[in-house]
Amino acid sequence: MAENDAPDTQTAPETGSNGAAPAQPVLRPLGQFIRDLSFENILASKGVSGEVKPDVSVQVKLDAKKRGDDGTQYEVIGKFTITSKNKGSEDVLFMMELEYAGIFQAQNVNDEQLHPFLLIEGPRLMFPYIRRIVSDITRDGGFPALNLEPIDFVALYRQGIAQRQAMQQAAEQKPS
Repeated sequence: MAENDAPDTQTAPETGSNGAAPAQPVLRPLGQFIRDLSFENILASKGVSGEVKPDVSVQVKLDAKKRGDDGTQYEVIGKFTITSKNKGSEDVLFMMELEYAGIFQAQNVNDEQLHPFLLIEGPRLMFPYIRRIVSDITRDGGFPALNLEPIDFVALYRQGIAQRQAMQQAAEQKPS
């Protein structure tokens, strides 16, 4: 038997009730861009006395909204606030605010799964570009390039849900 005549040993994918393979969720990036960016080198303007030991904090806020009338395009926005302080003091070395957006087309995602899908997978696809921008801007701003650590967007999403639930419970318990 020739090599091309070998029997097909692959198993067929599971099929839905109508006999067709279930459609996999898809998030297709259509574009990404910087919506807003600011970098302030406070060290250069004020100066810091003594030894400089940077302590960097990163805050991330995510949002998504529908775009267009066809119901499949969404804009996912990541707002990153990065502050570097001198360890042991309150002296701020630099502050960076980056608002980065991606336009995505979502397909085969039901309504209950759309919100987490957009706020987890969208930022995950955008993150390498965000990391590069932060690295370049901090380096060009006169500091060593800041290479952001990977972000667990699933944990960030869950944290946001827990915060909203806590705020909602606190509002319900307030006497009117």
